[in-house]
Amino acid sequence: MPLVNRVKELRARHQLTQGDLAEKVGVTRQTIISLEKGSYTPSLMLAMHIARVFKEPVESIFTIEEETK
Repeated sequence: MPLVNRVKELRARHQLTQGDLAEKVGVTRQTIISLEKGSYTPSLMLAMHIARVFKEPVESIFTIEEETK
């Protein structure tokens, strides 16, 4: 099941660059790029750090997308 996220949307709303967010959560800019593209699944710790930056519950940022049959 793919994990979808609202990181790009929230980052734009908070006027943060990918580099700004990367620095705040202790990862590289490339990690944020991969996360926004959906090609990287964050650890629980990273997801919680991101949620803290945006002051949102983790589950409002990261959602498991149900596969259709």
